[in-house]
Amino acid sequence: MMQECCRMLRVRQLLVAAGLMGLAATGYGAAAVTAEMGVDPARTREIAAMLPQRPEGIGRPIADRAAWEAIASQPRCQAILEAADKLLAEPLPQTSDDLYLEYSRTGNRTHWQDVAFKRRARLDTLVLAECIENKGRYVAAMAEAIRSICAEQTWIYPAHDGALNNFHSKEVDVDLGSAALGWTLGTTDWLLGDRLDASVRELIRSKVRERVLDPFKETIAGKRQGNWWIMATNNWNAVCFAGVTGAALTLVEPGQERAFYVACAEKYTKHFLAGFAADGYCTEGVSYWGYGFGHYLMLAETVWQATGGRLDLLAGDKVRRPALYGTKIEIAPGVCPAFADCFVDAHPQVRLLDYVSRRWGVGVASSGAEDPAVPKLPASPLYDVVLLGLGNTVSLKTTSRPAAARLPERCWFESAGVLIDRPGDNKNCLLAAALKGGHNAENHNHNDVGSYVVVVGRQLVLVDPGAEVYTRRTFSEHRYDSKVINSFGHPVPMVAGKLQRPGLDARGRVVRTEFTDAADTLVLDIRSAYDVPELEKLDRTFVYSRGGAGSLTVADDVAFKSPQAFGTAIITFGRWQKLGQDKLRIEDGGEAVEVAIHATGGDIAVQAEEIHEDLLAKQTPTRIGIDFVKPVANGNITVRITPAGK
Repeated sequence: MMQECCRMLRVRQLLVAAGLMGLAATGYGAAAVTAEMGVDPARTREIAAMLPQRPEGIGRPIADRAAWEAIASQPRCQAILEAADKLLAEPLPQTSDDLYLEYSRTGNRTHWQDVAFKRRARLDTLVLAECIENKGRYVAAMAEAIRSICAEQTWIYPAHDGALNNFHSKEVDVDLGSAALGWTLGTTDWLLGDRLDASVRELIRSKVRERVLDPFKETIAGKRQGNWWIMATNNWNAVCFAGVTGAALTLVEPGQERAFYVACAEKYTKHFLAGFAADGYCTEGVSYWGYGFGHYLMLAETVWQATGGRLDLLAGDKVRRPALYGTKIEIAPGVCPAFADCFVDAHPQVRLLDYVSRRWGVGVASSGAEDPAVPKLPASPLYDVVLLGLGNTVSLKTTSRPAAARLPERCWFESAGVLIDRPGDNKNCLLAAALKGGHNAENHNHNDVGSYVVVVGRQLVLVDPGAEVYTRRTFSEHRYDSKVINSFGHPVPMVAGKLQRPGLDARGRVVRTEFTDAADTLVLDIRSAYDVPELEKLDRTFVYSRGGAGSLTVADDVAFKSPQAFGTAIITFGRWQKLGQDKLRIEDGGEAVEVAIHATGGDIAVQAEEIHEDLLAKQTPTRIGIDFVKPVANGNITVRITPAGK
């Protein structure tokens, strides 16, 4: 028993360090959590006075043919009808208890999710197709999908039900999947209305009440534990509150009860906003900014609509700064750093940037080809398409978008210690970079203090390999066994044979910055990231130059009490070759860099190793190690990276 308690404590410590657990799981204390629960009845009454007498959803019901015929005139709506017709010819994908239980047996979470996501996307597509066409051809298939989804043993993802308490009906939690599904089903009911059989509509109401609304209310009332995300500072908070609140506004009849859910969202999503750095930086990475902050935007838009604009959850700099993260994080148009658990090719969704641009009057520099006015399925949930793709208070009030601005020469997230360097006005400069300080207790943390990525043109050549395919290991005590989550898979030093350690104390302290039109310098003290008592100094100096074709110099100065092993690394998905003892060429996607290596304190050796982890990128990164041959007491390894000819 004692051994198991120690193991669980270790799991909690690691996941807290990784920013992956909520307050209820961190030792914050049930009593303390309960003490913060509840909303002011007076505030609930104020919000109730703002709401319509009857529940209303987002978008226009199918009966509003003028609205839907205007939507149907969009060219790509034909693609939605074609997709729906294809689905009518295919059977509804079937899930099973055995498939759900696979995660508890093997740790695989993708097999069940692949089937479940197809079932939910099928419903999304059929609903939109019926609203567009209005001939009743898709109603039976919709009803079949709704009944089958409601018959699932639980709406909680297997990966969020490790003890199988939800599967065995011992408790009912609310997670990312169930909250989103509740809003989707509520939106389906609102859009289709009496086109759906009365029994189907009643089934939606009873199941959303049972699996989403009531468990949430019981948690707020202190009648049950769980739903840790209520006071979490990561994407869970925004996504779950958006789903719960959207479902309530659509399905709950009593105005006072609807107002309760809105009041809770107003109060508790402040925790989500607190998860951003003071400068708006999203430590979860650009993928989770799109997911988490995107849902916060949709929540705010929904509440704005429901209250006739009298409650604005987007007001103030605490929202504005995180909103602008998506306009600042791009290294080059459409190219972002894959810091944290992020897709390598992730970039801000154009629909989100369009909303942010209109709301805050900023020009969006992204060159993404996606038209924000066109619905996109099955990649987006139904409520996402209706809110951000089919017209909202921002797009309807602001018919023209602010003129697109070019990406500035730099964006410095001072609180987070992250610098995005771009060519600026130098049209001859081909190289751009993202440089990272931060700490190793960030949300969805990777041990990557001092990391960087390099872009030539619009091609990532030197990379952060991004997230692995999630399994049980990813969010367990073995998280940092992964060579792409620990520091081995990042272009940072290895010190005395040790990788970086997790935790808030492992951080990059900014020693100096100097930003000019010609060059930017960032000096980080990254010594605390390594649990090496002999380590006296480890400064990493970045110098980004806009001169000529551009360059990035990365210099590591190290000092030990006694000689120790030391080396650094470069990470790429591309091909590499030696051009000599102290020069490398690395090529990927038709672009290339040359890396000139200079060392003092001893001789160095260059040796590469492929990293074999199951990555979302579905590519195999190579770690090019640059190491002193013998232990050193003092040393410097400098790499200078410049664009190379094709």
